[in-house]
Amino acid sequence: MMVALLARGHLLVEGVPGLAKTMAIKTLAHAIGGEFQRIQFTPDLVPADLIGTRIYNQRDGEFQVSLGPVFANLVLADEINRAPAKVQSALLEVMQERQVTIGRETFPAPDPFLVMATQNPIESEGTYALPEAQVDRFMLKVLIGYPSAAEEFVVVERQISAAVNTIRVLDPEMLRGFQRETDAVYVDPAVIQYAVRLATATREPAVVGRDDLSRLLTYGASPRASINLVLAARALAFLRGRDYVLPGDVGDLARDVLRHRIVLSYEALAEDLSPDDLLTPIIHAVPVPTAPLHEQQVRDQQARGSVAGAFGAESGGIPAGGTTGNAGTGDETWARPTR
Repeated sequence: MMVALLARGHLLVEGVPGLAKTMAIKTLAHAIGGEFQRIQFTPDLVPADLIGTRIYNQRDGEFQVSLGPVFANLVLADEINRAPAKVQSALLEVMQERQVTIGRETFPAPDPFLVMATQNPIESEGTYALPEAQVDRFMLKVLIGYPSAAEEFVVVERQISAAVNTIRVLDPEMLRGFQRETDAVYVDPAVIQYAVRLATATREPAVVGRDDLSRLLTYGASPRASINLVLAARALAFLRGRDYVLPGDVGDLARDVLRHRIVLSYEALAEDLSPDDLLTPIIHAVPVPTAPLHEQQVRDQQARGSVAGAFGAESGGIPAGGTTGNAGTGDETWARPTR
């Protein structure tokens, strides 16, 4: 959740009932301050219930705009898959453009603005599949599993004890400051290329030697996945106390960023495969960069390629995996290069 907050991305949390999905998001909202709105999605919801509508004022003889609950810093869309597609689609504009158009007027969403949604994967009655266009707007899709016995013991122990009040530790201005610091985290070109290779491999598994998976995938991740993978990795690096991104940060978030962006084929569904079942071998097949490729190295490499091309040799490019030099360098080598 903190990765989504710092990266200005939206979060979709999926898990069976009783795993504290809603409680976790509400607790985070209270801890960071700002305006919080919870929307309980139901089958009878209409788009105006989310974004607002125009109301005729008989006294003035004019229409006035009444803004909906999406105009908040943190919006909890609880059980988002219980509303029909037309209601879910009402969130498309505000999630991507951070604005809402009502009639002929456009209203900007507050800053910061984050949508955190929950859904239950086991119920089919009274639920609607999220449109692909909306799912792609979520930066991360996190799967919540059952806790271990030790973790569940702690949960029960806390629930039967005295209630603990949530302490406010942030305000919107402080959060914006942390977001600006996250924006300053350095991302080496080799790391960016690694993220692009991961997303590309979901569209063309044969590129990484997994042609056997092509029949199981109908659509792969869009370029938005590459962008969100880098943005999320930058936030994770900031949370880990670094001002630079490591390839491991990208790898740690790859499943959360990609799992809701791939569409499985009928063959995969018939074999009862999940997106993670396909992502795991794809991620393992993509070479991990072992050395940074700074901007100066890119220019030098391009220059060497031009010279080689003049002599009829093969033009130099970025090697597979985005690596140059020897492997095994320290983490600090991924930091911003000194000029």
